Amino acid sequence: MLGFITKRLLLAIPTILGVIFIVMLTIELVPGDPVELMLGEHATREAVEKVRTALGLDKPLITRYVLYVKNLARGDMGRSIRENREVTQEISDVWPATVELTLAAMLIAIVLGVSVGIISAVKPNSWFDNVNRVVSLLGLSMPVFWTGLVLIVIFSFWLRLFPIGGTGSFKHLVLPAFTLSLPSVAMISRMTRSSLLEVLKEDYVRTAKAKGLSPRVVILRHALKNALIPIVTLSGLQTGQLMGGAILTETVFGWPGLGRLMVRAIFARDYILLQGAVLVFALAFVVINLLVDLSYSFLDPRVSTQ
Repeated sequence: MLGFITKRLLLAIPTILGVIFIVMLTIELVPGDPVELMLGEHATREAVEKVRTALGLDKPLITRYVLYVKNLARGDMGRSIRENREVTQEISDVWPATVELTLAAMLIAIVLGVSVGIISAVKPNSWFDNVNRVVSLLGLSMPVFWTGLVLIVIFSFWLRLFPIGGTGSFKHLVLPAFTLSLPSVAMISRMTRSSLLEVLKEDYVRTAKAKGLSPRVVILRHALKNALIPIVTLSGLQTGQLMGGAILTETVFGWPGLGRLMVRAIFARDYILLQGAVLVFALAFVVINLLVDLSYSFLDPRVSTQ
């Protein structure tokens, strides 16, 4: 197990290095001079050159990349251009809010998605299954920001059940978490239905039914456990997707998380802060994928980490 974890972490290093290079290259290819965009059109040439030298933008891309990686190895992500604070401090202030929102959305997605998927698998082609199919299609096709705006109008303006945005209480978390979870609910419910229908055709399930076990015991103790691997895989991937979707959700609801910080960094042309935020997202994806792989051996002993 330890060897497997070490191997996966070592394989993640090229991924992280690639992400850093792509982000820096993207910023390099953005039209216009980033320093002039930051300082404005009325900045003098001397001021532009001074800031460019201070930020190291007068050096070639590959040189800046190597220096950034070296500093990153020491835990130094640089300083925010606008706020003049350590990027690690900026991120640590908002990262817990993004984790809270993502975990809440993932909990909603798993509970609702698995529950609805089980009912659809037990009663295939019923009215419930057909409704679930239509609702799932709507959940996947509607943009997150549009869903958020609709829920704000209904539950905040019309019904006045939840606050429009911000943080501070459980009520502030409900709408953004539910908005963020809807596409994942749709995907997990369809995956649960598909996976469970396949397992219900197996001989050991028919044997369990022949022994007189109740349908609830057959589904929850025998069938669902063996159908979990694809569901867990999808849930892990969806957790990463939820973190990405949090960028729009946090902006719509004014949630003070990492996604909103990235939007602020983009508009402020704070490329150093943006690099650090993207790097944290990449690290989170690597950790999530590792945890998903490790869960396989617990769900099915036949799956080895070797």
